[in-house]
Amino acid sequence: MDNNYYGLINCRCELRVVSDANRFFIETILKHHGILGCFTEINTNPSYVDEDGKLRIFPYHHFTATTCSHGCNLCPPNMCKGKIIERIQAASGGEGGKKQMIYIGDGKGDYCPSLRLRSGDIVMPRKNYPVWELITSNIQLIEAEVHEWSDAEEQQRILLQLIDRISIAAAADHSSRLLLPDCKLETTATTKTTTTMTMSHEALLPQALPVRH
Repeated sequence: MDNNYYGLINCRCELRVVSDANRFFIETILKHHGILGCFTEINTNPSYVDEDGKLRIFPYHHFTATTCSHGCNLCPPNMCKGKIIERIQAASGGEGGKKQMIYIGDGKGDYCPSLRLRSGDIVMPRKNYPVWELITSNIQLIEAEVHEWSDAEEQQRILLQLIDRISIAAAADHSSRLLLPDCKLETTATTKTTTTMTMSHEALLPQALPVRH
C-alpha cells in the first residue's frame, strides 16, 4: 500500500470508507500502513475485542429474523451501502453546494450505492468482479460515469487522472466567476472541497493482518 499515494489523494479530496467488514479490522489495517488519518469517515459494522480476546461484531443497520431497518432488497440485512451514500450526499449538499463523488468498489454490495450516484459523479468498478458484472449488464441504470479498472496500478492511474480533471474544472469555474477588477487570486487544482471519494474496503485494502489475543 502506497502511503504517499493516499497522502496525495487526501490533500485533494475527502476520503471515506464504506465497508461491510468491521471497524477493528479496517482501523488495524489503516493504522498498520500509517494512513488512518487520511480518512474523514469510516462507515462499517461496529466491533471491539472483549476481555477474552474475542472480536465482537455488531450490525451497522439493525435487523431481526424477519425485518431489517434499511428496507433495501439489494443489500444484506446488516448494511445498505446505498443508504450511507445518500446520507453523505445530503450532508455534502449542505456544505456550499453539491460535491462530486467518486465511488470505488468490487463487490456485489457496491451495486446499490452505484445506483444512488448522480450525474456528474463517478463509479469505478473492478473489472470482472461482481459489481462490474451488475453494472455492465444494464449500464443504462447508472447515472454516474463508469471507469473500470483491473489492478492497483491501473486504479491509481485512473483515479489521479479523474481527480486532476475535476480539480482543473472546478478551478476554471471558480475563476470564471471572479468579477472584481484589480484583484489577484491564485487558484490551484487541489480544491479539497470539490470531491468526496468513497471506497469499498475490498477494493482498497490488502489481506487481513493476524489478530493477536
